[in-house]
Amino acid sequence: MADEKEKESSEIVVAEFHRKIKEAFEVFDHESNNTVDVREVGTIIRSLGCCPNEGELHDLIAEVEEEEPTGYIRFEKFLPVMTNILLERRYRPIPEDILLRAFEVLDSAKRGFLSKEELVKYMTEEGEPFSQEEMEEMLSAAIDQESNSIHYKDYITMMVIDEN
Repeated sequence: MADEKEKESSEIVVAEFHRKIKEAFEVFDHESNNTVDVREVGTIIRSLGCCPNEGELHDLIAEVEEEEPTGYIRFEKFLPVMTNILLERRYRPIPEDILLRAFEVLDSAKRGFLSKEELVKYMTEEGEPFSQEEMEEMLSAAIDQESNSIHYKDYITMMVIDEN
């Protein structure tokens, strides 16, 4: 009896994931032919609450691409892979407290903010560097125009994904 309930609950979760994946995919299926441009896959995955790094994203794309890459991803290949990712809770976003600690490490003066110049330096020269496009996108959302700095507690609050 309990196994039946668990199976039914699992089927409901999978059906809900399928609905969300289809909705996200359809936003970028401009031709309505169950395909999306391969360059949109990262946006689709992130819209579903997953945050793979560039290497993981590249591996995912390789997994769902055709043997002879066409530049497009078919929904039939994307759906099972993305369903498993969501079921396994892979590529979860970084928790708010860890993001805050990371910003605090960069803010050695404990001011509660980083200047635009500091942020650009850290994000383009350290770790997995941001591309120019990624940097511009982040700056447009993060930088307070009046002070030309990022008040990171406010930015983290805006950035964190609500998992409910």
